[in-house]
Amino acid sequence: MSQPLMPILLVLLGGAAISVQAPINGALARSLMSPVAAAAVSFGVGFAVLALFTLTQGGSALARLGAVPLWQIAGGLLGAFYIFAMTSAIGSLGVVTAMSALVLGQLVTALLLDRIGAFGLMAQPVSPQRIAAVVLVGLGLVLSRL
Repeated sequence: MSQPLMPILLVLLGGAAISVQAPINGALARSLMSPVAAAAVSFGVGFAVLALFTLTQGGSALARLGAVPLWQIAGGLLGAFYIFAMTSAIGSLGVVTAMSALVLGQLVTALLLDRIGAFGLMAQPVSPQRIAAVVLVGLGLVLSRL
């Protein structure tokens, strides 16, 4: 594995944050009695923090927003769906099963996106090892419910 260590550590920490975020948002959904409202609050807080951070960086990146293709803004829609889905399901599935399903969905989709080189990324081969990794996560999902 010749990948740079810092980006891997950053993504590992991001994964840890998602695992902590899911039950916190689930608790918020129960308190508000609405997974949609909880997702909106979660996104609102995240938006406020990121907007503040962007402004401290000068905010010039936002001036280019009008020139980006509309499909590039769809990430926000996908993120909203993710937060809603997790907020809705975490209470009944538990963190391990919800995270296993999340990772399985990510990996299956990632294999396809890598294969076709989606969204300007360099295409990556689908190897037996990569397929085995996805299958093992799927088995982990099954095991998490036994």
